[in-house]
Amino acid sequence: MGYRILETADIPAYLRERGHWDDPADIEVREVSDGNVNRVFLASDRAGTRGLALKQALPWVRVAGPSWPLSPDRSDAEARAYEQLAKVAPDTVPAIHGYDPENHALVMEDLSDLEVLRTVLNEGAAYGPVTSPRIGELVAQLSFATSDFGLPSAERKALIAASVNPELCEITEDVVLSEPYVEHEHNHWLPELDDLAAGFRADARLRTEVADLRHTFMTSAQALLHGDLHTGSIMVGERAGTPVVRVFDPEFSFVGPIGFDLGLYWANTLVSEERARALGTLSDHADQLRLSWEAFETTFRGLWPTRVDTFFDDAYLDRFLGRVWTESLGFAGTEIVRRIIGFAHLTDLTTLPDPAPASRRALLLGRELIVRRAELTSPEAVRELVG
Repeated sequence: MGYRILETADIPAYLRERGHWDDPADIEVREVSDGNVNRVFLASDRAGTRGLALKQALPWVRVAGPSWPLSPDRSDAEARAYEQLAKVAPDTVPAIHGYDPENHALVMEDLSDLEVLRTVLNEGAAYGPVTSPRIGELVAQLSFATSDFGLPSAERKALIAASVNPELCEITEDVVLSEPYVEHEHNHWLPELDDLAAGFRADARLRTEVADLRHTFMTSAQALLHGDLHTGSIMVGERAGTPVVRVFDPEFSFVGPIGFDLGLYWANTLVSEERARALGTLSDHADQLRLSWEAFETTFRGLWPTRVDTFFDDAYLDRFLGRVWTESLGFAGTEIVRRIIGFAHLTDLTTLPDPAPASRRALLLGRELIVRRAELTSPEAVRELVG
């Protein structure tokens, strides 16, 4: 039949055709699309005892429509990423029930009993003791398993070739790693930040450091990444009294620098801290960068004895992790900057009664993380910088 854009009314018959549901008359469907580029539907039986989620990649950016075309082939990258993630951390990603490459549609576990991490944080909740350590572990598990430490050379080359994701990488290269530092139609910001936006565009040191990070993003094929690991791509909650963390939406996945995934998560934790500071609701926000890094480092070191190439010695591991740390800080800075003066802003800040002071503070922090990343050698040093 070829690719077709699915509507809400199409979902019952589609799920039956694909063998996911026996009785299409016993399905209730609602669209819950929230991101920038895809459509998402939730299907449940009328008794509310069973549910599935269906995500379809559109041939354009959803929030822009056909004026911004985007190949739906990005869903192939997402399906591959879930396959790899399920191998190393099956309890931290949704169960995938099927992928339809013709219609670029994924059928997966219904996570509607959980909440998006950004939402619960914006509502004043704490992170708790589980979330950030689990994210650090996940990044370590995925990155080690798909790196030259975890895979033989031939398998690594095959993974790199299969995981090329040019359109979405180009979006990151533009929206995150260049546009905020030049005049561009995508950029927008609060009027109170006019001076900083102009200053960043004129800041030669900042631009050179961002160029360095951009080139690292474009050329450093260290491991398979989630590629868009922010608090809007994480769901949290409890099942049977046990804390649950689920990471989803890895459609930006490709083989790149490990620090990009960590950096995106850190940027979002730091911005959520600025929101809590502005509202007087600070709790455990200041611990999250440290907790995720410690979990990442501990997990990666724990996997090190299983490396496939023992020419890489323990001294090299120390050097490698130091590089990941430094790059993570830089990428965290670029994510903060682009979320305040670039294309897509964060509700952490935009929903504040007066977003300008917290936005200014975060923007200045982002610059420092970029230009001083080599000086900030520990979580404690970052904490001193944040204040």
